[in-house]
Amino acid sequence: MTLRVISGGRGEAAAPGLLVIGASEIVTVAGGLRTGIGQNDVARMSAAEAGGPDSPTAPVVAIWEGRILAVGGRADLETLLEAEGYPLGRFARLDARGGAVTPGLVDPHTHLLFAGSREGELELRQRGAGYMEILAAGGGILSTVAATRAASAEALSAHGRRWLDEMLAHGTTTIEAKSGYGLDLATELRLLEVAYELGKAGPIEIAPTFLGAHAVPPEFRSRPDGTEAYVRSVIEEQLPGVAAQGRARFCDVFCEEGAFTADQSRRILMAASGLGLLSRLHADELVPSGGAELAAEIGALSADHLAAPSEAGLTALAEAAADGRAVVATLLPTTTWFLMKDHHAPARRFIELGIPVAIGTDFNPGTSPTASMPLAMTVACLSLGLTPDEALVAATINAAHALGLGDEIGSLEGGKAADLVIWNVPTSRQIPYWPAADLVQAVVKRGRVVLDRG
Repeated sequence: MTLRVISGGRGEAAAPGLLVIGASEIVTVAGGLRTGIGQNDVARMSAAEAGGPDSPTAPVVAIWEGRILAVGGRADLETLLEAEGYPLGRFARLDARGGAVTPGLVDPHTHLLFAGSREGELELRQRGAGYMEILAAGGGILSTVAATRAASAEALSAHGRRWLDEMLAHGTTTIEAKSGYGLDLATELRLLEVAYELGKAGPIEIAPTFLGAHAVPPEFRSRPDGTEAYVRSVIEEQLPGVAAQGRARFCDVFCEEGAFTADQSRRILMAASGLGLLSRLHADELVPSGGAELAAEIGALSADHLAAPSEAGLTALAEAAADGRAVVATLLPTTTWFLMKDHHAPARRFIELGIPVAIGTDFNPGTSPTASMPLAMTVACLSLGLTPDEALVAATINAAHALGLGDEIGSLEGGKAADLVIWNVPTSRQIPYWPAADLVQAVVKRGRVVLDRG
């Protein structure tokens, strides 16, 4: 076994190291972005094969100053650390008590910040109302926009903190958080600022996304050119303001029939790119809308939802992946499930075509009110046909790549940020096996224990 140790970080640093010991298995998910058959490769290190969690050859994780030094057999790793100048006396021990250890989960698609709730829409859907029908009647996104515009930054921050705590309790250590419930410059900036401040406070890191083109706001809907006028507003007013604020990392557009066309989405994303924002896309959630094709064309980091891509869209994503320009297909299985749809994203087709697959919660008040990545993993297995190992890859390293952070988080490898979860189950395959169970024993974020139920 090769132990990879990063250079530097030794000496008289105030922060001690950390050794994670006593694990039944350590699932490193090492090796980069997964596609095709590799989506099922989690790089599992078993304590049973080493003679048990207390064996000298049992796998452990060594952390120093917030970064992973190495993962390997305990005795060999300790010898190597001492030889490299990392005194073992400077390492605290965190006992996994026979639980599985995985990378921290990464949620690459959330709508973290909003006001109000939309539980009434569940009954409307039960009576047959569709997504766009509810939106056209002033519900859906627009009802959340009205409540969010009226909410203070303090109220939004308290709401965000509540749900971030919930996410952490389910093993999530990094999320993407969209604006999109303001649809005017002032509110969009308020949402982005609150997301930024919450991420800075931690422990969950937040990658903010500007989603001004989430829907056409009420004040534009009565105009004959309402959608086109709002697109101009996003490009000419909102995007420059967002860029000047400097909080958003990404720009997203809801490319869907009844929302924004592929051409309108292209114009917005190209303008955003010119201002330094990376592209991501709500694509083909309800019907084929050209979103997958557009994502491949412009080199978006991810195309999200993809419950109804066209054959042309699948081909475009496959060709981009084959050419080394992979767009991550970020699938949101709890959304389709909560909308009570009988069709789901063709996850197995994506994998067969060599398109990398990630999963997220799509946490939002209307169509996916869950903050649990393990639940998303369960639904991905039951509805999308992913194996438990494929679901873990989709929730860690591939999700990290969907955020452009694959070199920093998403796997347990030397030099990466020390984000990991200890689970109260002996194998990661049981994470989706126990739906909605409270399985997290401890969470480590950048080398610091931020949740410990031991």
